[in-house]
Amino acid sequence: GSLEDGRIVDTSLSRDPLQVELGKRQVIPGERGARARGRGGEKRRAIIPPHLAYGKRGSPPTIPGDAVLRFEVELVGLSRASYWQKMVNEVLPLLCLGLVPALLGLIGYHLYRKASSPKLSKKKLKEEKRNKAKKK
Repeated sequence: GSLEDGRIVDTSLSRDPLQVELGKRQVIPGERGARARGRGGEKRRAIIPPHLAYGKRGSPPTIPGDAVLRFEVELVGLSRASYWQKMVNEVLPLLCLGLVPALLGLIGYHLYRKASSPKLSKKKLKEEKRNKAKKK
């Protein structure tokens, strides 16, 4: 990607292609739109206005505020998520949302029971131990 003046701000030509999961908001909105309409092996040029890129604040120091970005995007391929990837990405977060409150409830219940149980002094505890020892 580059700015209107030609300065390059991002390129994947010198590294592995960027892998993106659709619907995960891993790239700016303008880039998501450019990728969503492509087919495998197809190259597209995308001009992304500031409101679909980094807006007024930009991404210092590389991208100034209100910058129009130009990208040449090639969709190398599409792949489906495996069963386990879907489980980790979709089911596990929901499971954690249910488990965290349950664990907090159990901890709260334990602390409540501990606080409401009668407290015996050390002297009384020693007496009880002696009495139990005598009964045996």
